[in-house]
Amino acid sequence: MKKENMTSKNFIKRLLITVLALVVFVGGVVFVFDPFYHYHGPWLGLKAILNDKEYQCIGTLRHFDYDTLLVGSSVMENNDNAWYDEAYGVKSIKAIRSYGATADLCYLMDEAYKNHDIKYVFYNIDPSALNADAVTTYESTGCPMYLYDHNPLNDVQYLFNKDVLLEKIPYQIANSYLGNYNEGLSYNWAKWKTFSSDMALGLYYRPIDVVDMMDEHVYDDVLADNIALLTKEVEAHPETQFMFFYPAYSMLWWDGVYRTGQRDAYIYCEKEMTKALLQYDNVRIFCFQNEPDVTTNLENYMDSIHFSPEINRLMLDQMIAGEYEMTLDNYEEILDGVKEFSDSVVNELIIPYEEQDKLTYEIR
Repeated sequence: MKKENMTSKNFIKRLLITVLALVVFVGGVVFVFDPFYHYHGPWLGLKAILNDKEYQCIGTLRHFDYDTLLVGSSVMENNDNAWYDEAYGVKSIKAIRSYGATADLCYLMDEAYKNHDIKYVFYNIDPSALNADAVTTYESTGCPMYLYDHNPLNDVQYLFNKDVLLEKIPYQIANSYLGNYNEGLSYNWAKWKTFSSDMALGLYYRPIDVVDMMDEHVYDDVLADNIALLTKEVEAHPETQFMFFYPAYSMLWWDGVYRTGQRDAYIYCEKEMTKALLQYDNVRIFCFQNEPDVTTNLENYMDSIHFSPEINRLMLDQMIAGEYEMTLDNYEEILDGVKEFSDSVVNELIIPYEEQDKLTYEIR
């Protein structure tokens, strides 16, 4: 009996040692390869394989080497970092949040500033971000908070994650050593997408009715909060050159916000944000919303908002050349021109698509 007890104890001991060794091995493998860059940048000659911003963006901002930020929503993702690096002599990284809400993007910038000196911030201002609630949405939208907080105890959700071990790490290795992955195309989603008028029109569900235009002050409260967030970033970092811009949404988007009565409020929000930001010497702002060769050509779009990488490049080239820049002397005139452009959309430019029955109306 005593011998059997000793054998049983030895078996349990060996089993515990084996389990512990396996746990250490699995956690060690995840730590070394670290596909979400929670602990460090790429090791072992691996490339920075960035295709999952909710899981990877925060880690790269904390641990990568860079001096410039490309900040914005999904319309910012199709930039090639190398364009900015070559044009401005910098090393850039993307700080991306799909929704592009001001509070979320400011959170990412704050994380970057903790351990980095930032020369440039290229910041895409989406109109809808100006009237979004000025609170972060990471937790409320189900982001993996164990990657965002600084609590090492909940890292077990990462270190011992089956998907990380069996999917993310093999994908990282394959793209680093076997593929031709371009690190500058981080989070790029354009590769398998089609940009054409048929695609853009097919994904635009036009509101049936044209409602009365809202009062332009309808978003004043949240607008003030978002202005406070962005101006605080600018004021806190006078060493950084901030390059803000309003992206070239298609004329379909302007048709939609006109029909829902939001157009005037959006324009007013942009005027107030622009005026507030232009008070600072380290700010430049560009407006591509009335770029006629782009916004009226639906071949550039996959829906009413998202344009092809060629448009990302065009906007950068225009910034480099100083085109479409807004100043305290001309910003109201430029944004009034955007308003006039939206009038021409609904009164003229959209008419041929109505006559050809190419517009799909929203079902209510």
